[in-house]
Amino acid sequence: MSVPAPIRVLVVDDDAIALTAHAEYVRRLDGFEVVAQAHGMQAALAALHDPAIPAVQLILLDMNLTDGHGLDLLRRIHGLGLVPDVVAITAVRDVQVVRSAIALGITAYLIKPFTFAAFREKLENYRNYHSVLADRTQTSQDAIDRALSQLRPTGKLVLPKGMLPETLRAVADWLRSHQHPASATEAAAELAMSRVTARRYMDHLVETGSASKAPRHGSPGRPELEYHWLLPR
Repeated sequence: MSVPAPIRVLVVDDDAIALTAHAEYVRRLDGFEVVAQAHGMQAALAALHDPAIPAVQLILLDMNLTDGHGLDLLRRIHGLGLVPDVVAITAVRDVQVVRSAIALGITAYLIKPFTFAAFREKLENYRNYHSVLADRTQTSQDAIDRALSQLRPTGKLVLPKGMLPETLRAVADWLRSHQHPASATEAAAELAMSRVTARRYMDHLVETGSASKAPRHGSPGRPELEYHWLLPR
């Protein structure tokens, strides 16, 4: 059985240290080959047009570039009729940027700073996804489902001791449905659980970046905390 050709990678980052580090990370993985490195948007476009550089299959893309934005580069690439896959590697946490990047077709989003283990998981998941659809002109529903499943995280969600996924989902769904901040007392009353339990799960949503909390001002007596859903509804 022949060995698959390595996936050709273009690394784009305006920080020289990060650019070198990410390229070295790629070289430590089987099945990938760095064919070019670019310090910004114009350098990336030049690399994609350079006949001396093999056709790029995967771009590792920072969103903050000195001569443009990663989203602008994605739009330019699509406008040129090019279809490389893209993994965003960036410190940008803005939800609108994440949503726009997904709408423009990125296959993964990795937030800086990260460990090599996290980087390896994203790229190995991508490699598995790529291998399912490689060298096909026609495909099947099963192949598509298997390919997309490779992009999902391989690890299971680990919750703090005593917390249940079903209860977390219920609390998250309840908070997500509220346009305005809500308290643990209000959640407990509607979800038929204790206030302590509701607050524990809502604090977990804050710790994982799904919600925020702040004192509720203007209420009589001891100030109560209120929680607000942060992610897209």
